[in-house]
Amino acid sequence: MPTKERLVVIGNGMAGCRAVEEVLKRDPDRYEVVIFGAEPRVNYDRIMLSPVLAGEKTFEQIVINDMAWYRANDITLHAGRAVVRIDRQARKVVAEDGLEVAYDKLILAVGSDPVRLPLPGADLDGVVTFRDLDDVQAMTAAAEKGGAAVVIGGGLLGLEAAYGLSRRGMKATVVHLMDVLMERQLDESAGYLLREALAARGVETLLEAQSEAILGEGGRVSGLTLKDGRTIPCDLLVMAVGIRPNTRLAAEAGLNVARGVVVDDQMRTSDPAVFAIGECAEHRGIAYGLVAPIWEMCRTLGDVLTGRGGAYEGSLLQTRLKVSGVDVFSAGRYAGGPGCEDVVFRDAGRGVYKRVVLENGRIAGAVLFGDAADGGWYFDLMKRGEDVSDVRDTLIFGQQITEALRGVDPKQAVAAMPDSQEVCGCNGVCKGAIVQAIGEHALTTLDGVRAHTKASASCGTCTPLVEKILQLTLGDAFEAQTGPAPVCKCTHHGHDAVRRAIVEFELKSMPAVMQALEWTTPDGCAACRPALNYYLLCAWPGEYRDDKQSRFINERAHANIQKDGSFSVVPRMWGGMTSAA
Repeated sequence: MPTKERLVVIGNGMAGCRAVEEVLKRDPDRYEVVIFGAEPRVNYDRIMLSPVLAGEKTFEQIVINDMAWYRANDITLHAGRAVVRIDRQARKVVAEDGLEVAYDKLILAVGSDPVRLPLPGADLDGVVTFRDLDDVQAMTAAAEKGGAAVVIGGGLLGLEAAYGLSRRGMKATVVHLMDVLMERQLDESAGYLLREALAARGVETLLEAQSEAILGEGGRVSGLTLKDGRTIPCDLLVMAVGIRPNTRLAAEAGLNVARGVVVDDQMRTSDPAVFAIGECAEHRGIAYGLVAPIWEMCRTLGDVLTGRGGAYEGSLLQTRLKVSGVDVFSAGRYAGGPGCEDVVFRDAGRGVYKRVVLENGRIAGAVLFGDAADGGWYFDLMKRGEDVSDVRDTLIFGQQITEALRGVDPKQAVAAMPDSQEVCGCNGVCKGAIVQAIGEHALTTLDGVRAHTKASASCGTCTPLVEKILQLTLGDAFEAQTGPAPVCKCTHHGHDAVRRAIVEFELKSMPAVMQALEWTTPDGCAACRPALNYYLLCAWPGEYRDDKQSRFINERAHANIQKDGSFSVVPRMWGGMTSAA
């Protein structure tokens, strides 16, 4: 039996493991796979660290590949073992503990490093970055003590850090150098709406504010001084000012390095046996920091490593995000420019803003705030360069209205979507992959599609479209969910059924409820534990002991729970005038 080639991957993150998945999908028996990861844990969804920080998800819920996946695919994982040297002549890598592993093919998927501003006081305790689970745990520990947090950087990560810390009870302030939040993704109008949305969630933002020095007392951070003389007190300071490709290993090994590790269209470095993907790679002068281009790189590398050719020619960028609970989408030249015209929609009541930029009758860019459901449709029209002059009057109202006025049935619109059109941007899943999975695995539920394709398993924005594809593919066999929605994925029971059972069967603890109602998880999740805690406290106030760790309140209630149990609530003012009565 011929000996397999050995494929070594440095980086156990999203890019490295996705590349391995693409190889296994094409030729599962071709390589003996060895993966090194600097973090002492399995592969997880780094995009979803923000919900973990906010207490909306647990680490277990954001794991992409658990240990069972590594075992099932005979992958050797060296977690918590950073590679410190690549010996290209001997074709081996050396880990920090001296372990040496030979390779036939090597993939660099080492990601990027967070930028730390060289401010006085940057080395004080309590000054952290926001890059991995260790950072989240450090911020969570700081938040348990209460106090104030300052976040330097008004990009996505900075805003998510501030929002998460605010959710955990800290007074959060964002300090941003530019005059618009997320200026690389949003125009001025959308940036304004985002700032207002953050204020409603308890996050203050200071724009055009330049940091000068970090103050400290007893070796720990105590505040931030700005260039204009203002001082902002804080017990935690988060630097979220950007990332830079991690090129140290590649440079020390003598590979061609510019801003990132330079690769060709096959993701190959200057050494034919070494490849680079993800945030550490630089292709045609561009180092990508978004997930969609990384998935495209991984698909190309999967083809290359299994002898199918393939070429990566760069990516047309789109950004689809859920920032602090608000849907945001931007793509192309969203800010317009010479020769462009804008089509704008505003709904102040719903906090919705849409701007589609047209050039010569074609979409050149778009920015959506508050309602990003049509982002994929606009992006597909832009990629295909389709002339939209005939639907210009309805274009801003989205696909459903535009297609209806064209006389196109919504089902036909979904059916007409090309298989290559991306449906789930978080996980890089196209329509064709969803349809194929439904057929191959006889899937009939949304959870089944999520389990096999990961579509809609992250932020959930694409869930309605995935359901439409499921319905279209199954036809008459599709059965829509009826009855009350379950509390969460841990159970098929709805809220009313759970409350009835707690009283009827005299269930007086969370384990008792989970056992009696056959919970599918050992300890529940961030959605069901707070609900059960509340229901048990209501049903048995004299006997059930409040579990303070499970306290939770929906952010839309604008509540602020203090450590002593007291709280304040700002109710929504419907119609403008509301009296105490």
